[in-house]
Amino acid sequence: MSNQICTVIGGGLSGCEAAWQLAKRGVPVTLYEMRPTATTKAHKTGDLAELVCSNSFRGAALTNAVGLLKEELKILGSLIMEAALFAAVPAGGALAVDRVVFSRYVEEKIHSHPLIEIRREEITEIPKATHDHAVIIATGPLTSPKLAAAIEQLTGRERLSFFDAISPIMFKESLHLDKMFQQSRWDKGEGKDYLNIPLSKEAYIQFVNDVLASEKFGGHEEVESDAIEGLRPFEGCMPIEDMAARGLDTLRHGPLKPTGLTDPATGRWPYACVQLRQDDTAGELWSLVGFQTRMKHGEQVRVLRTLPGLEDAEFVRLGSVHRNSFIESTKLLLSTLQMRDNPHLFFAGQITGVEGYVESTAGGLAAGVNAARLLLGQEPTIFPTSTAIGGLLNYISDPSREYFQPMNISFGIIPSYFELPAVFVNERGKKQKVGKDERRERVAKQALATVTDLASGL
Repeated sequence: MSNQICTVIGGGLSGCEAAWQLAKRGVPVTLYEMRPTATTKAHKTGDLAELVCSNSFRGAALTNAVGLLKEELKILGSLIMEAALFAAVPAGGALAVDRVVFSRYVEEKIHSHPLIEIRREEITEIPKATHDHAVIIATGPLTSPKLAAAIEQLTGRERLSFFDAISPIMFKESLHLDKMFQQSRWDKGEGKDYLNIPLSKEAYIQFVNDVLASEKFGGHEEVESDAIEGLRPFEGCMPIEDMAARGLDTLRHGPLKPTGLTDPATGRWPYACVQLRQDDTAGELWSLVGFQTRMKHGEQVRVLRTLPGLEDAEFVRLGSVHRNSFIESTKLLLSTLQMRDNPHLFFAGQITGVEGYVESTAGGLAAGVNAARLLLGQEPTIFPTSTAIGGLLNYISDPSREYFQPMNISFGIIPSYFELPAVFVNERGKKQKVGKDERRERVAKQALATVTDLASGL
């Protein structure tokens, strides 16, 4: 056992992953989680690794960057990926989980590890990080106001914020299934992993108008004194009313897109289509896909019940708005997630400006691995930018980036994707374009080989 120790602040996906990586390398960890003693507007439980926004870890295919990142994390021994696979529910070409099963799995693993001590208390000051005591801050987008103030004082920079939103969940038994049809887009996965509500042009226009006319939250206590107009919405989690305000057809090209979905009543794609995704193992809870919203709760019930099949919908959870805070990582962090002016202090997860469960997990894994290596007298690992995890960490730590905002993983931030030739000479001596999926598959193959080699030394 190491004589060095590490403090991890935050029991979300990133914090739990970091604690796990440290402990399995022999470094004792104290993991602080303020819930349930103190909580947030978005969290509903005191469980470790609670999934707040959605139950989906998104696409699984290697032609999808998040699918590649998940495979890299599996190779690197991620606890969060292990839990997600254990708690998986049907979701077509995506990885979705039963939230309760998922959190319980993570909690049991963390609790049972002899080198991890869990303390349920709020940290309001940043512990001193030294050569024998590393500190990882993984408090997520809902960092408590007191700790956020301490982080501001440490960094000397104004905190950046934007609002984020979560989707409603309903009981399946309250839905009129005869007004819906089962199908996954393009019949991916099992082919029937989603419930679909087809909308005519008239019904779609009416729904958009209802959304626009509804009364919205301007924010709540979690946003503190900031006006909602002063907060920047993250494009990947845009509330439906903000999308609708951009134009009549915006929703129809976003979460209500009908492509790849055939209405059995007409044999054609509908004008627009609302999708519901299974949210638990038993299939009793279903969430509205892409329906993040800041409509007031009474308005949500009224507007959503105008949709065919949802006339009597019983809501387990309604959508809500919550603050999302992140540091200016490009000016503060190295790609190892160490502070530039204090190598024993790390940040990880959404507070660094990554978005998404998988991306947050990747940050926790990298911070945990590197904090352990540092304490054990080894050089921190710089993950190659030819990998998804390396591309992501490079993006959030690139000091040349002038305007920094939260980022999901994409092939667009993996440099090797653009290094592959777009044209090649085929066996007949003629030039031929390399297809997008083929290029992505080549990048993925190379990345997984690189991560496999790297994993053996970590």
